[in-house]
Amino acid sequence: MLIKSGKFGRRQILRGVLGGAAVTVGLPLLDCFLSEDGKALAATAQPIPVRFGTWFWGLGMNNAVFIPTKTGADFDLPEEIQALASVRQHINLLTNYRVLTDGRPNLCHYSGWVALRCGSVPNDRSDLPAKSIDVLVADAIGDGTRFRALDCAATGNPRDSYSFSSADSINVPEVSAIDFYTKVFGPDFRNPNSPTFTPDPKVMLRESVLSGVSDERAAFERDLGAADKARLDEYYTSLRQLEQRLQLQLQKPPPAPSCKIPAKPADQPIGIDVDLVQARHRAMTDLMVMAVACNQTRVFNMTYSNSGSLVTRQGYERNHHITTHEEPVDPKLSYQPDNSWFVRRSMAEWAYFVEALAKVPEGDGTLLDNVLVYAHSDQEFAKIHSLNGIPMFTAGRAGGRLKTGLHLDGKGEAGTRLGYTVQKIMGLPISQWGARSMTASSEIGELVA
Repeated sequence: MLIKSGKFGRRQILRGVLGGAAVTVGLPLLDCFLSEDGKALAATAQPIPVRFGTWFWGLGMNNAVFIPTKTGADFDLPEEIQALASVRQHINLLTNYRVLTDGRPNLCHYSGWVALRCGSVPNDRSDLPAKSIDVLVADAIGDGTRFRALDCAATGNPRDSYSFSSADSINVPEVSAIDFYTKVFGPDFRNPNSPTFTPDPKVMLRESVLSGVSDERAAFERDLGAADKARLDEYYTSLRQLEQRLQLQLQKPPPAPSCKIPAKPADQPIGIDVDLVQARHRAMTDLMVMAVACNQTRVFNMTYSNSGSLVTRQGYERNHHITTHEEPVDPKLSYQPDNSWFVRRSMAEWAYFVEALAKVPEGDGTLLDNVLVYAHSDQEFAKIHSLNGIPMFTAGRAGGRLKTGLHLDGKGEAGTRLGYTVQKIMGLPISQWGARSMTASSEIGELVA
């Protein structure tokens, strides 16, 4: 005999007797456990969180077959972005926004993405002038989950990171789907929908050890000079974040109705052939989406191809980067056809990423409805390393704060306006973002719901 407990709650169980012994059986999270509008957990009235992500591809676009002729809603889809047809209603495309260098050199495949990520043009290739936008958002919303942020690079190269606090503190991405799976869903993962929870003794020990180190470090710091204290500050910040994550792992995680623990991915060959990169990207995307749905993180970054992309194509002698420079513009087509082939594959993967978020139900909508993804490249037309009009996208509605389905012409304004708008939508208390001519202080009003 089983008896349903009398009141619905986020730890709903069935209690009963079997063979004279008391038993409990955990129930899955059903619609009845949500509030009537589907926007919060009924027992806690806690709103569904808004998450933030980035997506990056290298080597820009071919204007003639990428930029829609129509602005606003229901924009047309030229050949190079035809793959976005299934997600057009979920995204915004922003073109004709500029990266202004203020007399600094245009560092090929570097200046553009650095400026769009941190608001400031670098002085040289060792310069990352400010925190990247994802780190700024993680500073605001990233401490309440097991991972402050998760990073992946489908290129297979751990150096392909576009997330950083400084040039000395770059967030290294996962480059293997299997390693990424183990990191998120391996032995340390605690199912948020399990009716029972037992703290991991190993985590308890680690927290205890760190607490002891915390006491020791205070005494150690008293004997240091100002310069050494400054050098240690960034390390201490990381240590405090680790302590917070360990404390979270010692508490039962909140329920995550959309969480479905994925199967471990198959082993994948190493390489930069476009088909291998696609397979790696899709495996990592599926894992990343479930990591977000399972409340493992609220901030995430995905790199499809790096700036100066070296992606290859079977049976074709040049990689993508070399193609952009050596292939002539076809006078009849008005673009580089082989370069465009690579860009079209990039756009197909962007569509896959957006669709993967849109397929997960959450509340009265989808996971994508509660996400804001900021995507961009490193150049406009890579053949001449143009910084004017680097294509940018957003995806998701950010919990209803962001309009979608629009193509906007920036009319030559600084590309940092989108980064500023994104941060304001995510709730960051800023009045401006960027430096010099790249300073932005007004939102792109057409995007704000």
